[in-house]
Amino acid sequence: MNSTLSVRWVESEADIAVDLWDACFAPPVEGRWWYQTLEQSELQSQFKFSYALIIQDEKEVGIAPTFLMDVPIELVAPPEVVPILKVVGKILPSLLYQRTLFIGSPCTDEGTVGLIPGVSMEEVASILQSAFELRARQVKAPFIVWKDFPDSYKMALSKLAKERNMFELVSFPGTVIQLHDRSKESYYASLKGSRRHNLKKKLKKSKQQVELSTQVVNRPDAQTLDEVFALFWQTYEKGKTKFEKLNRKFFSLIADRDNSWFVLLRNTSDQKLVAFMLCFDIKHRVINKFIGIDYNLPNEWFLYFRLWEGALDWVLTTNANEFQSGQTGYRAKIDVGHSLVPLTNYCKHSNPIFHKLYTVATRDVNWSTLDDDLKVFLAAHPKESEETSRPAPTTLDIK
Repeated sequence: MNSTLSVRWVESEADIAVDLWDACFAPPVEGRWWYQTLEQSELQSQFKFSYALIIQDEKEVGIAPTFLMDVPIELVAPPEVVPILKVVGKILPSLLYQRTLFIGSPCTDEGTVGLIPGVSMEEVASILQSAFELRARQVKAPFIVWKDFPDSYKMALSKLAKERNMFELVSFPGTVIQLHDRSKESYYASLKGSRRHNLKKKLKKSKQQVELSTQVVNRPDAQTLDEVFALFWQTYEKGKTKFEKLNRKFFSLIADRDNSWFVLLRNTSDQKLVAFMLCFDIKHRVINKFIGIDYNLPNEWFLYFRLWEGALDWVLTTNANEFQSGQTGYRAKIDVGHSLVPLTNYCKHSNPIFHKLYTVATRDVNWSTLDDDLKVFLAAHPKESEETSRPAPTTLDIK
């Protein structure tokens, strides 16, 4: 007998049973604690969270986190039409933003629909899409995006896209380093010779320029978090791609989580914080979630690479066999040995004209068109790019 599937919506992570969270978002995925932190961080002006609960034969079997966002049009519209929309937007300001229903989470590099064991994405994809389309109409969001889903979802979501007239859009790739035996020697041995040489050269030059100390802390005090947030904001302002804008309260809340660790890099002469990295230690994976760097300091200090070395030394003491570093900032991440992890958006616009326009305009989007650093890398290393763009194994694949 065929099972009956349905979807029920709730507006908060607190409306979902802890046992279901634990079953659907087990490590190494960010779980209930992550969504609870985001909800409590007073980000409502940017995001409105809701969760689609998947019901199978009257039993809750899955969670699909979503968020509603008014996205600046230049982030979602094809580049060819952005100038036109901006001109028209002077008369109709609503055109400058695209209300979008995202499936996934802000600040999370890989989209996840959590399902209990025995339930497959293929089974639930269609009923979820129907629920998302109904929800989008209710909240007046003409655009639906399954945000940054990895290749493990590709079979189910590509099939769904064909069946439901959606288009696929290449996203910024994720980045990851595999740590097979948790030794620094093995890490260096895994790097290509030129990268190993350049990294050691930069570290040596930096250490000749300035003496820095590294500390890794859980639950830093308020003064340290003030320093952290100042560096985060400086880095946010410098970034080219801006999606979410985090606040000081977020850092206070996330710092109180057991698996949140701050890698702090200080100038030993005055103990001033010059760089930080916020990491999540989740079972066999460490996630480099956010960094901050004082860009007023000399480039010859190579602060990113000193920060990376300090973070790597700490990660090698954990149980992690992969170090995930997220999207953007590709040049430095490739220099220290990250592989690129393909991610895909699955999209649908309720207006047939806009949907067709977006579909045609995004057909030629690829990593080279998304990011200048990736364009340079892929042009210079065509053979290496083929290897690097293959899906990296997750901790679930490693025996």
